[in-house]
Amino acid sequence: MFIPAFEAQAAPVTNGEYLRFMQDGGYADFRHWLEEGWQLVQAQQWQAPLYWLQQEDQWFQFTLHGLQPLDLAAPVTHVCFYEALAYANWSGHRLLTEFEWEALSQKYPNPLATGNFVESERYQPVPAVFPAEQPYAAQLLGNTWEWTYSSYLPYPHFETAPGAIGEYNGKFMINQMVLRGGSCATPQNHIRPTYRNFFHADKRWQFTGIRLAKR
Repeated sequence: MFIPAFEAQAAPVTNGEYLRFMQDGGYADFRHWLEEGWQLVQAQQWQAPLYWLQQEDQWFQFTLHGLQPLDLAAPVTHVCFYEALAYANWSGHRLLTEFEWEALSQKYPNPLATGNFVESERYQPVPAVFPAEQPYAAQLLGNTWEWTYSSYLPYPHFETAPGAIGEYNGKFMINQMVLRGGSCATPQNHIRPTYRNFFHADKRWQFTGIRLAKR
């Protein structure tokens, strides 16, 4: 597949960056949202990512270690596709396609170097680290799953496998979006640059985040 040249952000969007979107009225401005997402925002009265809680003037996040002050430098997580796209629209950027994401991951020789997988036992995304050998792409694998603007559809010549494998993927290829990268809740041996995760656009419960590309 031919992929035109593109520019991607070096690291996922942080909590601090996403907080500026919220403070600028991002959840109250329909212009940033797809119609289905805007209906969800209104119906469920979304004002922040899942598990965020504001107490007085300070934001907290409910984690597997209990309620913690929001780490502004850590990647934003527990956002759905609609929120990811609304943020991208607000910021003047876009989401990568899954093909761009895969090309980006293959540009670097050791994409696992900054991974924060389940083996770390932190169970929480951590701020981006930029090792000298990978100065332009941090945490491509591990820390957060990253929403792409690609539907979960079969590749050319795909055939549903017999048995449980076919039940797992072939029948889910409808109304879902692709995520790439693996998260802090993913075993390292269960992920690779080509792994296609998939969720419906409204799902927020996983460690799902955002990496942007230049329009």
